[in-house]
Amino acid sequence: MKTNPGRFFEDYRIGETIVHAVPRTVSGGERALYHAMYPARHALYSSDEFARACGLPQSPIDDLAAFHVVFGKTVPDVSLNAVANLGYAEGRWLAPVFPGDTLRSESTVIGLKENSSGTSGNVYVRTRGMNQRGEVVLEYVRWVMVRKNRADAPAPEATVPELRKAVPADELVVPAGLDFSGYDFALAGERHRWGDYAVGEKIDHVDGVTIEEAEHMIATRLWQNTAKVHFDATFRDDGRRLIYGGHVISMARALSFNGLANAQVLVALNAGAHANPCFAGDTVKAWSEVLDKAETGAPGVGALRLRLVAVKQGAAPFALKGADGKYAPQVLLDLDYWALIPV
Repeated sequence: MKTNPGRFFEDYRIGETIVHAVPRTVSGGERALYHAMYPARHALYSSDEFARACGLPQSPIDDLAAFHVVFGKTVPDVSLNAVANLGYAEGRWLAPVFPGDTLRSESTVIGLKENSSGTSGNVYVRTRGMNQRGEVVLEYVRWVMVRKNRADAPAPEATVPELRKAVPADELVVPAGLDFSGYDFALAGERHRWGDYAVGEKIDHVDGVTIEEAEHMIATRLWQNTAKVHFDATFRDDGRRLIYGGHVISMARALSFNGLANAQVLVALNAGAHANPCFAGDTVKAWSEVLDKAETGAPGVGALRLRLVAVKQGAAPFALKGADGKYAPQVLLDLDYWALIPV
């Protein structure tokens, strides 16, 4: 058999490392397409001149674009037969990705747990993205619900990894040379700096975008994401294609520009949950909460720990969870991350 049906839950083993196929050289084309699909306007990722004024050699590829490239490599081996991508933890961006860099990925299986239905199980992997010099530019843990191929396949011993709730501030990696001491707030689009944000503050990002089927399909193809739930309308019982969770992440991050325009650089992904499915026709809005603040050793650079929540139409203001502790049905995404911002 020469074709690959993808891995099923019973095909994974704790400790195995999977080298993912098809390295990818990124270019300015990724930036143009990323900005065409999302209302992304952060200045550091839009202008070489702005980036150079902040101490970088040129404008990097958006941090989430780099994440999508690394993530997309893993799909044929990790989530081709997924029911859903469930969550993220312990993510760190370790170096900027510039046009001309070539990215590849590898993942190590760190947890397995069969679900009570006996038809699927959760697979935990730690993924690393490397550039052409072998430098790790990104690492993260994710877990995904994967179908079983045979219901009678024996379940592995349940192993659920202990994951930290957040990346400590002293483990955040500031890009080499980054300097916000001469930051141009006018060109960035907002005047708000690190000291203007308070822990516990919530920000309604106001704007909304209706998700289109065509844009989602372009996005999943761009990132070479081959998960069947995103492409094959016969794969789900309801006949609907599930919107790639990363598409929702990027949309919400782009919407957060209105109120967080100066939260320029993503440096850590503490936790994340795709709370409810998103489908074409849903209108996505976003709000943020400031969870923590930290200083860094880089000139003029501070860090904010932020919760980014994406909701769809009908959500109550700042909707998150109900009295039962479960996510409200209109909540699509709950993402906890660190970002760098001028002080």
